[in-house]
Amino acid sequence: MSDTALYAPAATDAASFVSRPDVTVTRAAPLARLAFRGDAAAAGKAGAAFGASLPVSPLAANHVGKRAGLWQGPDEWLLLAAPETVVEDVPWGLAKSLSEEIATALGDLPHSVVDVTERNVALIISGQGAARLLNAQVFLDLDESAFPVGQVTRTLFTKAEIVLWRTGPETFVLECWRSFASYVEGLLAEG
Repeated sequence: MSDTALYAPAATDAASFVSRPDVTVTRAAPLARLAFRGDAAAAGKAGAAFGASLPVSPLAANHVGKRAGLWQGPDEWLLLAAPETVVEDVPWGLAKSLSEEIATALGDLPHSVVDVTERNVALIISGQGAARLLNAQVFLDLDESAFPVGQVTRTLFTKAEIVLWRTGPETFVLECWRSFASYVEGLLAEG
């Protein structure tokens, strides 16, 4: 999977706030984010409407171009979408249109799709020291043999709930609630 097709650095001078020889932490540009819940039939139709099938295996992500479905639980997924072009109302307009397309495709099939675009922010942690930096606050084995490329999990970063996705051998994306971002960023900067 390409690290850059979905997540791109934010277009600000302060996007990279940790820059060391072995690790860089960069704020990601905004994405459209949807929280989707439904059974297997609903997930199949939602994935087709979204443009990336929703994984049914635990800890899995399915990434197709500028779309990704991240498994969060047996009936729960985080859907991520990057805009095809830069326009003023993206990703908010994109989240609205994707939500409507999914709802239309599912019709009366029980499901929930909620726009959570403003809830989360993403940080891109990359370099040889990425796993080591994260392991100061995340109590998971992040060795590639235990947490391979493509694996995603919801876990804790000290006291903040995060979604952690390994997108490359030395690259992780950390999604956290916007209200916890300065706390998480501060701990990473202290690293």
